[in-house]
Order: sequence, then structure tokens, then C-alpha cells
Amino acid sequence: MAEARMFYNEDCNVDLLKGKHIAVIGYGSQGHAHALNLRDSGCDVVVGLYEGSKSKAKAEAQGLKVLPTAQAAKWADIIMILINDELQADMYKKDIEPNLEAGNMLMFAHGFNINYKCIVPPANVDVTMIAPKAPGHTVRSEYLEGKGTPCLVAVEQDATGHALELALAYGAGIGGARAGLLETTYRTETETDLFGEQAVLCGGVCALMQNGFEVLCEAGYDPRNAYFECIHEMKLIVDLIYQSGFAGMRYSISNTAEFGDYKAGPRIITPDVKENMKAVLADIQSGKFASEFMQDMSAGRQINFQAMRRKAAEHPCEEVGKEIRKLYSWNDESDKLINN
Repeated sequence: MAEARMFYNEDCNVDLLKGKHIAVIGYGSQGHAHALNLRDSGCDVVVGLYEGSKSKAKAEAQGLKVLPTAQAAKWADIIMILINDELQADMYKKDIEPNLEAGNMLMFAHGFNINYKCIVPPANVDVTMIAPKAPGHTVRSEYLEGKGTPCLVAVEQDATGHALELALAYGAGIGGARAGLLETTYRTETETDLFGEQAVLCGGVCALMQNGFEVLCEAGYDPRNAYFECIHEMKLIVDLIYQSGFAGMRYSISNTAEFGDYKAGPRIITPDVKENMKAVLADIQSGKFASEFMQDMSAGRQINFQAMRRKAAEHPCEEVGKEIRKLYSWNDESDKLINN
């Protein structure tokens, strides 16, 4: 398999965006960063929102023009869709599809709806992706500091013959080319992103921490000790890995911790766990996960989703966590995400 290309500022021509109308659909984490960064790069940008959106006032306060989604799509040459996966297909059918013109470019920051054919664009438009590998607030803050957030770039459909060049220009416009734009495909981005979330970053890590918490509590230890050791300190380790990899993390911890790492890790993450990960990947590749997700989300039911959310919120570690977080100076910020 050929090594994927990496593109930087010198490989991109942001001037290709001059004279183009860009509509950013949505003004959440990624939407606000894309819109503001593109504007600051000299691009002609509007934000497309549904009627009554609470984000309208925020976007306007930050100096951006806001239009109803359908009007934004009709006005635009480039349409970047940055709303929740489960909402995209219905919104596309209602507001985007009737307003697409030949030569337009339809963009996404995640390949879910295109990969699983929830959205099937006409053959006469480009379909590309710029997917920042960081939350939107980081995409924005890095841009403001003259830096950038690495992104993935993909071309699913090249109707004009210039889709890649225009996607690279967009990636440079949000600052991603300062760090690097890694070429990929919609399928690869979708499957690896979902697998990482489910098997490691969210599903795997949360289950591992909760199980560790339970084991210590069931052995008679104070839940606060269990929370400190199995949940709270996870950030310390992840930050070290983020900064300098596994080797750097192991250099920074004690010899006792490192020895225990080598001895106990394989006892916890056994070949059976790896087989379970392969099964998770198979469900993603086959479309089984996507089908289950969209079915549960259809018509706003979210029956399984809401039940799982309630069960997770009732885990004893959540109450202990609230108590522990009160001990820290950043307590005022700690629970805003879940209380808002």
C-alpha cells in the first residue's frame, strides 16, 4: 500500500477560495472554528442555521452573517456540513439537495453519512472532506496563535477535476495546512474514527476506568481512593503520552509503575479483548453499527441511547467524581459541560 501523502501550506493555494461563497452549516464546536478561521483568512463565509437556532445570536455577535440553511446552501459554492451525524441526512434532503448546482463542492468533517450512503450527492458536484483531529476550540485557538491543527483530507467525488486542490485550499483556510493535511479516504476516516471512539478512546477507556473503580471499591477501599487512582489520574498519563509517546510517559513515571505496566498490561488486555475489538471493527465495516445507530436515532426516539445514557450517569463513580472535583481550583468549570 502506498504511503499516504501529507500536504502543507506550500502545497495549498488558499487564493482558490477567493470569489467563492462558503456556507458553514452548524455553529457548534467545529462550526464556529471553521467559520471564524475562514473569515480571518479572507474568505466570504456565511453560517447556515435552522430557524430558531440558539447559535444565531452567538454567530452574529462574533461578526458572522447567518442565513437559514436552505438560503445559505443556495448562495454557496462550497457547503461544509458540521451538524450531528444523525441530523445530516434529513437536513440535506430538505435544505441542501434542492439548492445544489453543478460544480458546487459538498464538504464534511466526518465521513459517516457519505460512507454509509445516508446521503447520496448528485454526480455533478465535488464531495470532499477536511477533518480536524482536535475539538473545535483547539482548531480556533491554534489558528489564533499562528499555528494549526492537523487534518485529514479526502476526495470522494471529483466532478470538476479540481476537488483536491479546493479541499486543500479549505484546509489551509482553517489553518490545518500549517500543521499538515493527511490524505485519506471517506471509508478509512469513517471506520478508523468510529473504531477509535468505541474500542479505545471512549468505550474502551471509560469501561476500563469504571471496572478499575469497581474492583477497588468491592475490595473495601474508599471510593475516593478508587476514583483518584483509576479515573482522576488518567489525565496525567494521557497528557504525558500526548506530549512524548509511550516511551516518554514511561520515562516520567516511577520504575515501580513502569515495571507494573509491563507485567499487568497483558493480563488485562488479553487476546480475548483484542478479538472483541476485531468484532467491534467488523460491525463498523459491515454497516451494522451505523444501522443500529440511525435506527435508534430515527424520528427522535433514541430509546436505547437515552437508556444507556441514564445507566452510565447512575454509576457510583459519577457521584464520587463530583465530590473529588470540588477539591480543585478549577471546580467552577468542571461540570458545566453536563449541566448546560
